[in-house]
Amino acid sequence: MVKLLIIEDDEAAAGSLKRGLVEAGYAVELAHDGERGLQQAQAGDHDLWVIDIMLPGRDGLSVLKTLRDQGRRTPALILSALGKVDDRVEGLRVGGDDYVVKPYSFDELLARIEALLRRVRSFGSGPETMLELADLKMDLLSRNVTRGGQEIDLQPREFRLLEYLMRHAGQVVTRTMLLENVWEYFFDPQTNVVDVHISRLRQKIDKSFATPLLHTVRGRGYILRPEA
Repeated sequence: MVKLLIIEDDEAAAGSLKRGLVEAGYAVELAHDGERGLQQAQAGDHDLWVIDIMLPGRDGLSVLKTLRDQGRRTPALILSALGKVDDRVEGLRVGGDDYVVKPYSFDELLARIEALLRRVRSFGSGPETMLELADLKMDLLSRNVTRGGQEIDLQPREFRLLEYLMRHAGQVVTRTMLLENVWEYFFDPQTNVVDVHISRLRQKIDKSFATPLLHTVRGRGYILRPEA
């Protein structure tokens, strides 16, 4: 079943929209503020995001920009009462795939959601071949890694480690998760093999650049993200 995430602070409007979409055959998850919406988008496996701009705490454009900076390519439909051309242009440039102005017709919104999903099926149905986070790019076919246009030479294990971190950008990954998914068998969790490879990877992707991407979360593990 196609899974949607709606980030909308108006609980009545969000509830009404959810009911309509559920009746149309979609699974729907709700978030009522920007920070919670960001967390759910990062943790979930959604087919499409519907994001309101005017959210408490963290606005929808900030949420979407963060997700795009983390390399997440889930299609996003922006909802907003801001209907000027400049507003729509900003929303699309930040990373929106469509922009619907409130008040809207549910039938039109549903049609736009269906159109976005068709587009993904047509052009994105193959396996993912490129991962991006800020200026770090990883081509899974050519196995070429660059940052800021500068080529980075990685050993096979370092490549697999970076791929796993990029696929989970914005999330804390533990040493155990890395051992099980990158090495694919169980080491003693106290081994330093992960720390050694993380140190080597950090030297290659961060040392020559102003903004670090790979961060240690004390007592928990590691996180790949563009800000400290």
